[in-house]
Amino acid sequence: MLAAGALAGLADRVVVVERDELPEAPAPRKGLPQARHAHMLWSGGVRALEELLPGTTGALRAAGARRAPVTTDIVALSAHGWFRRWPESHHVILAGRDLLDATIRARVLADERVELLDGTEVLGLSGSAEAVTGVRVRERDGRERTIDAALVVDASGRGSGAPHWLADLGLPAPERREVDSGLAYASRLYLAPEQARDGFPVVNVQSDARGDGPGRAGFLLPIENGRWIVTLNGTRGGEPTSANASGDGFVRFAREELRHPLIGELLARAEPLSEVAFTRTTVNRRYFYERMTAWPENFTVLGDALAAYNPVYGHGLAVGAQSALILRDVVRRYGWGSRGLSRRVQKAVARPVGAAWDLATGQDVFYPGATENGPALRDRLLAGYVDRLMRTATGNGRIARRVTDVTSLERRAEILLSPGVLLAAAVGPLKPALTAPPLTAEELKKAGLQ
Repeated sequence: MLAAGALAGLADRVVVVERDELPEAPAPRKGLPQARHAHMLWSGGVRALEELLPGTTGALRAAGARRAPVTTDIVALSAHGWFRRWPESHHVILAGRDLLDATIRARVLADERVELLDGTEVLGLSGSAEAVTGVRVRERDGRERTIDAALVVDASGRGSGAPHWLADLGLPAPERREVDSGLAYASRLYLAPEQARDGFPVVNVQSDARGDGPGRAGFLLPIENGRWIVTLNGTRGGEPTSANASGDGFVRFAREELRHPLIGELLARAEPLSEVAFTRTTVNRRYFYERMTAWPENFTVLGDALAAYNPVYGHGLAVGAQSALILRDVVRRYGWGSRGLSRRVQKAVARPVGAAWDLATGQDVFYPGATENGPALRDRLLAGYVDRLMRTATGNGRIARRVTDVTSLERRAEILLSPGVLLAAAVGPLKPALTAPPLTAEELKKAGLQ
């Protein structure tokens, strides 16, 4: 939808081909099972969203979405201890995925230049290895036809058929890399205790990729209508399963298996609103289309179809928004039909994709079995520096801000190698380690923990 919104001002007609039949209001749909798990939109993505569709953040907040300042409203246990709640440097938008999608969808489809073909499946590309001329589709009545297009954008997610479609045109297979931590997810929706339904912070208990045994983590996100969406996860040997994370087992896993029992203690006082949803679709997978020696005109790939990340880092939505904005800006700069336009787009979107990829795989590569050969020397050297930096961030507000500059996808990772940051990392934290979660007395009372 964001890609369609990006192109609507540049084309006479934009056609969105969608296999699902899309609901009018926020509601689940078959092709988006990940909607049952926690989502957040980092401020780097919020900025891109607002530039593409001004006023969307306001519409989301009017519908109940939460704007949480970072790190002010985040209670997080890192591998190196509790982070302090520093003054706001960035923010995240918190909402159920169904609400996010419905809000954006309504704004995009309000543009009469955008046409929706839902209940329609893409079968492949038309054209040649030199240029794509459209897509072949099967409509809901089973009829097949070809839709001609001056530009085809594949934003079809993890299940993208682009590698096969390109092969059918006679193009070589793209370079692909996977880093699979073996992570399994379990999520459940709760109604927060009445006093904690407004203004309660995000709670995040992180794993330690270089600790002994599997990594286990969890996060609690306050979303619309006084609800909490809670996701628990674990890598190979420590996964939440239907046996240990359904019913009362969900709270037990949060209380006993995570590195701190805080999330479990909070859930014991909340009301479950849904069954537990499970997924193992968490592998980091990236296609390096920008490196292909041949690339057809009039075709580009965005979003999870290009690179999908372990969702624990929360970057997929932000990268998708930034990539859609890049698509708009590159088409504006070079013009429809200009030679090499699609390759320019593919190379440009590799920048935000690469930033999120490095953040995710730099951690996940350390879990046993994540890659065939394990972490390389470069991975170990970089991780050693990042470890020291994260430890420093627990007790140095300036460094915490530099870290969130990067994790929010607002600035490039190179700022973490500036002389001032390097010196601070060498010195270490300026404040002593916290010995307990940094919840205020009022928040403890709201949650029934005091």
